Amino acid sequence: MIKIGIVDDHAIVRSGLRQFFSDHVDLRVVGEAASGREAIDLVRTTEIDVLVMDLSMPGQSGIDALAMIRAKAPDVGVLILSGYPEEHYALNLIRQGASGYLNKQCDPLEIVNAIRTIALGRRYISPSVAELLAQQLNHKNDTAPHEQLSEREFQVFLKLAKGETAGDIAKALSLSVKTVSTYRTRLMEKMNLSSNSDLTYYALKNKLID
Repeated sequence: MIKIGIVDDHAIVRSGLRQFFSDHVDLRVVGEAASGREAIDLVRTTEIDVLVMDLSMPGQSGIDALAMIRAKAPDVGVLILSGYPEEHYALNLIRQGASGYLNKQCDPLEIVNAIRTIALGRRYISPSVAELLAQQLNHKNDTAPHEQLSEREFQVFLKLAKGETAGDIAKALSLSVKTVSTYRTRLMEKMNLSSNSDLTYYALKNKLID
């Protein structure tokens, strides 16, 4: 029996997934969460094999939660099920420890296949993500600027792009304001940008934020 946790801020999505998984005898939903913070509590208190997690949630997002889940529960597989297309986030998040990435437009049976693969301790690489990986290998020097960022820099970048202050970010990520400023300086250099409005424009243009 594969024990599943569902993390999505929309109750109707959680309900739909729970209903769908109940049709498969080897899958059992053992917990739900509506935010990144709740997801971290869930893996701390419940035995879970695979966490099916959305990215875009109020408060602590799936991206913020991923690093904490990896630290607190390294054996839990994390399948990102997001409304964002694969090319926007998949490679970054798989590098940061996600076990797989699927777009919510995918065939529902692909979610089941991904969960079964991840429960075996393997990564699930969908054909579209495999294509992205292949492209990246072929164009090593054409990597998008945001794909060169470290996990923390990527988190800080997205929060700055959404207009959050250094103080807000420090609080959300349990860092000092000085450390956030250091990350900001570093990511600005890597991305060759000079202001927060440049960051916002870049994130909107590349569909990393809505």
